[in-house]
Amino acid sequence: MGTIMGVFLPCLQNILGIIFYIRFTWIVGIAGIWNSLMLVCLCCLCTFLTGISLSAIATNGAMKGGGPYYLIGRALGPEVGVSIGLCFFLGNAVAASLYILGAVETFLDAIPGAGLFKSTVTIAPTPASAVSGVLKSPNIHDLQVYGVILTVVLCLIVFGGVKLINKVSPVFLIPVIVSLFSIFIGIFTARGGSDARLTGLSLSTLKDNWGSSYQTTNDAGIPSPTGVYWNFENLLGLFFPAVTGIMAGSNRSASLKDTQRSIPKGTLSAIAVTTALYLISVILFGSVATRDLLLTDRMLTATIAWPVAWVVQVGVILSTLGAALQSLTGAPRLLAAIANDDVLPVLKYFKSSDDEEPHMATLFTMLICAGCVVLGNLDLITPVITMFFLLCYGGVNLSCLLLDLLDAPSWRPRFKFHHWSFSLFGALLCITIMFLISWSFTVVSLALASLIYWYVSIRGKGSDWGDGFKSAYFQLALRSLRSLGATPVHPKNWYPIPLIFCKPWGILPDDVPCHPKLAEFANCMKKKGRGMSIFASIVEGEYADKADESRKACRLLSTYIDYKQCEGVAEVIVARNVVDGFRLILQTMGLANLKPNIVCMRYPEIWKEEKHSSIPNNFVSVINDCSISNKAVVIVKGLDEWPGEYQKQYGTIDLYWIVRDGGLMLLLSQLLRARDCFDSCRIRVFCIAEEDAEAGELKTDVKKFLYDLRMEAEVIVLSMKAWQAHQEESEAKGETGRIHALEAFAKARKSIAQREAAVTKKSRKDTSKQAEAEPRMLDEHEVSLGSIFTDPYPD
Repeated sequence: MGTIMGVFLPCLQNILGIIFYIRFTWIVGIAGIWNSLMLVCLCCLCTFLTGISLSAIATNGAMKGGGPYYLIGRALGPEVGVSIGLCFFLGNAVAASLYILGAVETFLDAIPGAGLFKSTVTIAPTPASAVSGVLKSPNIHDLQVYGVILTVVLCLIVFGGVKLINKVSPVFLIPVIVSLFSIFIGIFTARGGSDARLTGLSLSTLKDNWGSSYQTTNDAGIPSPTGVYWNFENLLGLFFPAVTGIMAGSNRSASLKDTQRSIPKGTLSAIAVTTALYLISVILFGSVATRDLLLTDRMLTATIAWPVAWVVQVGVILSTLGAALQSLTGAPRLLAAIANDDVLPVLKYFKSSDDEEPHMATLFTMLICAGCVVLGNLDLITPVITMFFLLCYGGVNLSCLLLDLLDAPSWRPRFKFHHWSFSLFGALLCITIMFLISWSFTVVSLALASLIYWYVSIRGKGSDWGDGFKSAYFQLALRSLRSLGATPVHPKNWYPIPLIFCKPWGILPDDVPCHPKLAEFANCMKKKGRGMSIFASIVEGEYADKADESRKACRLLSTYIDYKQCEGVAEVIVARNVVDGFRLILQTMGLANLKPNIVCMRYPEIWKEEKHSSIPNNFVSVINDCSISNKAVVIVKGLDEWPGEYQKQYGTIDLYWIVRDGGLMLLLSQLLRARDCFDSCRIRVFCIAEEDAEAGELKTDVKKFLYDLRMEAEVIVLSMKAWQAHQEESEAKGETGRIHALEAFAKARKSIAQREAAVTKKSRKDTSKQAEAEPRMLDEHEVSLGSIFTDPYPD
């Protein structure tokens, strides 16, 4: 379809609806000419700014089916797109019920005898009432019965497809145009007659109706001491559906010949024509009849029509049915487009290909429309429609604003008459109008959109559409990196950024990217698992031969990280050997102050095996390289026995504070205790004193140091005097060889363990009642943490 049939006429037909014919004269009577002009300008300015944003986004590349959903989803992401798209779908479905009820109400006003139930009678408060002081309005049950029948008939037309709709649309549109001419001719030819309140075009009438007359009316809109008080905000909610419908062309974007040409021209032209029509109508309606007639004659447009009233009544019925037909055409296609993207699996039943009619979506739309028709109250439905449409218009403006501000290389719209300030003002105007109309309806609509957003983020399938938020994150990351600079990080702002060496010794199968427990240990080195980790692996060989293998390994490693729910990135490089690859990683990994500061790897338990004779040299080289590059090193021994997330541990975490390391080992112990599986463990710090006399002073100093660091730990000081005596005794006996210092620590630890056996046993009994898993003692024979540290911050 082209611009006229595909965009302009559907938008025009959707905008010109029931509000103009049976509510607009009443709005002029309540608000007055001046406030009515402000009301029309405010609403039309909102849709005009939205039309500019819509035109800019629609001309930035190919546009598929889904209309505003497609635009918002590709700009703000699938979660926002689906949440606003579903609300807009509901708005279109509910709007169709509004138009159908308006058509039925007009039909029953024109032919009262067609009612199946007794009409509702309202006594007018003034003697100059429209019909002998008594006003009759259709029974709500008549509205319900005829409304449901019309809903089914219109949906049967929609089931026939777009071609049938295009053939039927002119039948609905031509009488509308004729009725408009009839109304304006009647205004210029009106000269009173039997009703003196119909003054014809008069300057005095215009002056009398210039000011507002906000007051309380009953359900029929007649001034009454009790009922609903109408002010500018309430009239805003009532009138705004009269300017909606600007998305009717974009809703059928999949059926347009050239979306980038048709949507801007057709949409903006329809907005301009209807805005001019509304502004002129305000002045003419306010000049042709007194305020009393404006408030009491529900069908004043038919009363003043030339030559006969039924021309307008037929036009009203057909215009509202045409608008309903457009809504029932666009809503199912919008729902089908959301389902086709497969973001929400629950919507899979509404999928349809581009060359098929969305029959299931149409049936679902019919059920929603029929349910709203059963309510039978126009004034109750209009605020709901207004909120959903304003929510969609705000999303379109925010999408254009984001794309304009980011100004990515892919943002090159053919529509040049746009600016980010227009989109910002349009979005703020949408939000302002929502709260002006009803803060309660606004909260409900935003809560519904937020609920859908939460559901999509939890249950929806992840999709990368290159949305604006991803671009915003990228630019924000660049700015953050530039602001961090390359200066050393202050200790208060220091965060552990571990570099996880996944397969350093080549003892894992090719299809296993990393040791299953290594990611869990890496999470323990970050507070509550938050922070960045870099999982690095090396593929040995020539880059030209191993490039594809490295990319495949990187994808596998990324999947492993996601499965382990670890906040980190995967990097796989190709090098001739492990040592060269590790040196390359140390030198190039990271940016600015986001370079890794801790290297974590598994201890090579297999280094004694003959077939792994190269591992000891590689192990030492890796540690030396870390020392040269000023990185801390954490080596995990006994990784196979590392406890799972839900395996509760009891006992102690022992730290042997031999070398000053800047407090990193103390920090790691605190981070371990922050995990649920280690929160029942106690921390013990072992320190070495040269002389027995220094032990007490050293213990006091260490306790004071731990207190200043807000760390709870037991301090145990060991003297080297016993070790020196043992060394002298060995030399006197002529013994040669080297005795490792860990023998002394093992003896000391054994004696301490015997001394505290009773305390540990009692603590285990007290905490076992609250344990979630079977208690298991974690000692140095099962998991041993050896650490070699260099101090990045010696101060």
